[in-house]
Amino acid sequence: MRLRGVNRSRNVIDRRGRGGRAAGGIGGVGLLVVLAIGYFTGVDVTGLLDQAPPSQQSSESRELTQAEQQAGDFVARVLTTTETVWTEVFPDQLGRSYGAPQLVLFSEVTQSGCGGASGSSGPFYCPADQRAYLDTAFFGFMSQRLGAGGDFAAAYVIAHEVAHHVQNELGILGQVHQLRATMNEREANALQVRVELQADCLSGVWAYHVSDLLETGDLEEALNAAERIGDDYLQARAGRQANPHTFTHGTSAQRMRWFQNGRASGAVADCDTFSAAQL
Repeated sequence: MRLRGVNRSRNVIDRRGRGGRAAGGIGGVGLLVVLAIGYFTGVDVTGLLDQAPPSQQSSESRELTQAEQQAGDFVARVLTTTETVWTEVFPDQLGRSYGAPQLVLFSEVTQSGCGGASGSSGPFYCPADQRAYLDTAFFGFMSQRLGAGGDFAAAYVIAHEVAHHVQNELGILGQVHQLRATMNEREANALQVRVELQADCLSGVWAYHVSDLLETGDLEEALNAAERIGDDYLQARAGRQANPHTFTHGTSAQRMRWFQNGRASGAVADCDTFSAAQL
């Protein structure tokens, strides 16, 4: 992804290096990243990873590594592209203005308007404070443990969390929250799948509008990432039989298909997963 000429977003809050937990083992990847895949499935998949000594609490600040600095710069530039796209798409397609979210970078643990983030929290969006949260070590986890490397795969993760903010701006997340409160677990999971697949589609809309920044192989990286974080794929990797009733994000095929739907047209109207008879 060609980001050299893209400015850094001012909506990034960097909490890394301000204390928290010191990483244990596992190839230098912290506890958050060890368990992050559980965020996508609600499944304990720690058996996929090597055992490591428990992390230790630390209140000492530290200097960011060069890799962390580069990751932060990358995130800030990708976030700018989402701001540019949605600031244009909202009035053009939805007849309203767009308020961009803040994105918080953290290491290991942090606090959000939705509570503490640690262990299985992975990248997430909090509607309560309208912020996305990301431990940049997750990119290394995607590449090393899931085989979903590449800069555009990482950009897709950022775009997906921003897509949840788009849903929040449109009132979708609030409506879903109210509906889920009236449902049993199976029904609530099925509804959440539609939320996540719509976010994948909206990520595709973003990809459509940044096509001038793409390089050869970028789209393949995003589709590969979508495949590797499908519920069925991750449950199989965890040594469990795929159980559709527990899915919360959709299968690999569904995630790739909805991303491609948005990428093909660049139209928000083509991302109505809630009305789709078949996902």
